[in-house]
Amino acid sequence: MDLSFYKGKTVLVTGHTGFKGTWMCKVLMMRGANVIGYALEAPTQPSLFDMTHMEKGMTSVIGDIRDLAHLNQVFDEYQPEIVIHMAAQPIVRESYANPVYTYEANVMGTVNIMEAVRLHECVKSFVNVTTDKVYKNNEWEWGYRENDVLDGYDPYSNSKSCSELVTSSYKKSFFGDRTVAISTCRAGNVIGGGDFAKDRIIPDCVRAQEAGKEIIVRNPYSTRPYQHVLEPVCTYLKLAELQYLDKDRYEGSYNVGPDDCDCVTTGELVDLFCKYWGPEATWKDVSEANAPHEAGFLKLDCSRIKRVMQWKPKWHIQDAVANSVQWSKVYLAKGDLVAEMEKEITDYLK
Repeated sequence: MDLSFYKGKTVLVTGHTGFKGTWMCKVLMMRGANVIGYALEAPTQPSLFDMTHMEKGMTSVIGDIRDLAHLNQVFDEYQPEIVIHMAAQPIVRESYANPVYTYEANVMGTVNIMEAVRLHECVKSFVNVTTDKVYKNNEWEWGYRENDVLDGYDPYSNSKSCSELVTSSYKKSFFGDRTVAISTCRAGNVIGGGDFAKDRIIPDCVRAQEAGKEIIVRNPYSTRPYQHVLEPVCTYLKLAELQYLDKDRYEGSYNVGPDDCDCVTTGELVDLFCKYWGPEATWKDVSEANAPHEAGFLKLDCSRIKRVMQWKPKWHIQDAVANSVQWSKVYLAKGDLVAEMEKEITDYLK
């Protein structure tokens, strides 16, 4: 996972103030890239982006992905060579509460970023980050492949299915004779230090420890492809590099997820958290009878990316949870969060 390619490259990251975007920007900065971020203010308080003072090492533009005129101004000014699109409304339960905003951000946001790429020939490589939830979920035992039906159930998942279709349409309609390489990546659930979002299991675990309370688990039997945030982040970057160098060989759609042994239930994930945190961490099942629909069983078949990119996961679920716990303990102890991020990135990449 050598990312020295990025030294001196101008990379635009949408959604840079979010959890995943902050880790992305940190990896790029450590590899010498000229990083341009475009996003709304950090979506949580506290936020990983703010507490690590990430804006000091990059150009941070606060803007709405729904604002095409502003987005085009940023492209005009900074002329990015590589674009990683992660700006989104990313929470399933929030999409039930605010479906119109979810579709505006996730569908029209994709239209806008594709339009900006279309109008700026400086871009040579584009990666749209979606989700494993884009597939029509039949709750079957085998993993979904890239050619399976796209039909997300809830507004978030469905809007991401639409984002995939928008990308495909733009690619076929406007980029047939262009050198820009275009791909989409469908990643599983990510965990890691600095995630403060609502309705995510590891942040809920950390908040419970901070408050000295028992962890509440609302759906302990759902199975998900959990992975550390650095797994997909570094994979997106490697794909953007490879397709920049060889468009015909590498562009396309890819699943990015853990091996089958790391697809665990939420209850098993919380058990691991408690193991690495210590005996003071405990949890209880408070399954909700009338909760909004979420997938019960979901995993990905990652054969394509393994074959095409010679890729494989580096950290198993135990490594992912252990690093998440370590970062969170540094956070609660008011330690050096930047140093902890840099250590984890260095450990992952070597």
